[in-house]
Amino acid sequence: MSDLEAALNAIAPQLGGTSITGLRRLSGGASQETWAFELEDGSPGGRPLILRRKPAGAASTTGNVNPLSTEAALIRAATLQGAAVPEVLYVSEPDSDIGEAYVMAAIAGETLGKRIAQGEAFAAVRPKLAFQCGEALAKIHAIPLEGLPELQRSGALDELEKYETVYRNLGARRPILEAAFKWLKAKAPPLDRPVMLHGDFRNGNLMFQPEAGLAAVLDWELVHIGDPAEDMGWLCTASWRFGGAKPVGGFGDYADLLAGYEAAGGTPIPLERVLYWQMLGSLKWGVMCEGMYSSYANGSDTSVERPMIGRRTSECEIDLMALLEAAK
Repeated sequence: MSDLEAALNAIAPQLGGTSITGLRRLSGGASQETWAFELEDGSPGGRPLILRRKPAGAASTTGNVNPLSTEAALIRAATLQGAAVPEVLYVSEPDSDIGEAYVMAAIAGETLGKRIAQGEAFAAVRPKLAFQCGEALAKIHAIPLEGLPELQRSGALDELEKYETVYRNLGARRPILEAAFKWLKAKAPPLDRPVMLHGDFRNGNLMFQPEAGLAAVLDWELVHIGDPAEDMGWLCTASWRFGGAKPVGGFGDYADLLAGYEAAGGTPIPLERVLYWQMLGSLKWGVMCEGMYSSYANGSDTSVERPMIGRRTSECEIDLMALLEAAK
């Protein structure tokens, strides 16, 4: 029995069972480990659960990434608002045998963006998905800020300053990115209605089911306080459409996203503000792609993935040119 399996067996009674079986590492997750297992609780086959854990030996949480205990607390806060999120059953401290982690209920569904945006299995439910995403965001944005763990606060100008610093440090000189920085700084909206943001709300971090649609909002490590249109704009950024023809995640229309948000009690957001954050999203992803290429070019990361993603800077430039032209 592995050390992790033994540690999970030790907490099985706190999870509502007697022991665990079938522990296996899942693929995916750039910064955290994901494990699946079954809890022996008397039900046929056991209850399927998921462990999200910081890798052993990983550096302490820094930058924009929240500690896993914060993630768990925010998911629980979202549950109280009726958002579609997994049930958090247990939080493990960094100095425990499991390490920094939390256990949540497993939810069946699909997270591969291309299948959701283009797959035949989702053809019938696809017209509902943008509305459901709007509803989910309204519930997340309604989470009271009082009593939450400490979170970073960031408006448009803060985001631009952060990513321009990264861009300048790379030594890159790309005219379209330069033009986008200039336009976005001139048009930056004030942070006049700060809310708790998911921070990475996009196709690929959302779980959908072919019959019911949105089943769960996943990957809460980038939660922060900011402009509610930021989450919407990131969902609409072209890089997260996975070849789909629609602007919202590749599967829906702006009008449905905004209507779902208002229907669930969200304060109306002008489309122009969403489009601003969509442009900022393309710029941010372009800078990130440029950084990945740079890490490969300077030899600090020789994985094939880095240059493959790095070449996508040009896709972001095409998106930015179209958005800048439309904004004239």
